[in-house]
Amino acid sequence: MYCDGEDITNTLPQWEGGQYGGDENMQLDTLRSAKELGADYIDLELKVASDLMEEHKPNKHRSSKIIVSCYIDGTTPSEEDLTQLVAHMQSTGADIIKLVSKSSSITELPRFFHLLSHCQGIWEGIWKGKGKRCVKLGNPVPGLPTLHNLRQAYGVDYLNAETKVFGLISKPVGHSKGPLLHNPTFRHVGYNGIYVPMLVDDLKEFFSVYSSPDYAGFRKGKFVKGVDQMRPDWNPKTLMLCLVEGFEEGFGKRNGKGFPYKETVTTFCDEVDPLAESIGAVNTIIRRHSDGKLVGYNTDCEASITAIEDALKVWGCTNGEVSLPSPLTGKMFVLVGAGGAGRALAFGAKSRGARVVIFDIDFDRAKSLALAVSGEAQPFENLVSFQPEKGAILANATPLGMHPNADRIPVAKGTLGDYKIVFDAVYTPRKTTLLKEAEAAGAIIVSGVEMFLRQAIEQFNLFTGGKGNFNFFPLSLQVFLVYRLGLQLNPPGFMGTFDLKGKRRNK
Repeated sequence: MYCDGEDITNTLPQWEGGQYGGDENMQLDTLRSAKELGADYIDLELKVASDLMEEHKPNKHRSSKIIVSCYIDGTTPSEEDLTQLVAHMQSTGADIIKLVSKSSSITELPRFFHLLSHCQGIWEGIWKGKGKRCVKLGNPVPGLPTLHNLRQAYGVDYLNAETKVFGLISKPVGHSKGPLLHNPTFRHVGYNGIYVPMLVDDLKEFFSVYSSPDYAGFRKGKFVKGVDQMRPDWNPKTLMLCLVEGFEEGFGKRNGKGFPYKETVTTFCDEVDPLAESIGAVNTIIRRHSDGKLVGYNTDCEASITAIEDALKVWGCTNGEVSLPSPLTGKMFVLVGAGGAGRALAFGAKSRGARVVIFDIDFDRAKSLALAVSGEAQPFENLVSFQPEKGAILANATPLGMHPNADRIPVAKGTLGDYKIVFDAVYTPRKTTLLKEAEAAGAIIVSGVEMFLRQAIEQFNLFTGGKGNFNFFPLSLQVFLVYRLGLQLNPPGFMGTFDLKGKRRNK
């Protein structure tokens, strides 16, 4: 992270993961030339730093600043070893030291936090976790975001020791649009928070490592020449709060190993909200400020069911009886998927008086959920020939429709015309193959974007303690959500419509 307009000369050799293939003497000559030409910064790796630094030391008024870098491949060293490494790097006399670790797990990151609170001087730490796709000066470098993205998507210019850190716990994690939604909204309402994706392989290890109520992502200190200066008196007060996602991998294959985080994460909560407890799935965890306890909530249930209900109301598809509490009352509700999102849909449908029929590749799991909601379970293979009642609702709560299964649909194409409404919890892409086929067959379709926005509003309220609605979102973000994510429905009381200039028109 450097100030605009300053030059950094770097000749990272191939043995350090770079592209420079010349010999060491040529490398040093190149760096010397850069210094003589007045480069603002010269970045050289620790293993060859001594030669150039010896030449550089006598000149106390040198114009070029020296960055000494060390690249760690594989497991991040222990806190003790990292501290010794940083001390060795500082002994070179560098103006800035840069430590880059290519870690395999997010649970290794706190070792860097230890350095931030114990090492003095100006330094840059970069953790290149797996699963990240970023770019540095047009050259792909896994794990390293662009400065533009850090500023625009995450608002790093506004972070400090009091910033609350919110993390998306998921595997996979790259599909989430959460950072695009929550971070601009935090800034819009003046809330000091940041929302970051966290690729987590092992939930137990994750919650063990990040158990402290004083967990903080990083502290931004005094900005010196475009580089964050970390001070030894750092006293983190930031809370960790998290969202939970995770579809099962291998859906459609028997015995596919999966990561149903929304269900298993409940075991790591100190308390669970009554609705989430009855559902048996949590998608939002808040570390309560008063006592530091982790409290689990489920915002998927109402978000998904109200999205379906409002679609029926907008299209005039009610039961024709004012006394009925919901347009879902008495209707057949065909649910595909009995994982975390599926459980939320099943309990929501039950609460509205619908008759729930459940399909899942794990028939025992389908039967267990059906028993909990007084519904019916059928083997997954029956879904291909299943003939629903006219006017039934179909809800997909599986990853079918999302990469790499983007072209697959969970039901027989010929039966889609029998459904009054088809809902897909997948929101990337916003119009899945299932929704395209259902629309062509004449069904009302509801995108997962609707559920995503509604549950995000409730999550935002849990994060901030506020009572927000769609109007909380900046107008520019609302337009982005409508035109880029393709928000389709405009239920009364939820949001208005937009003209092409982005001006709001309430119904």
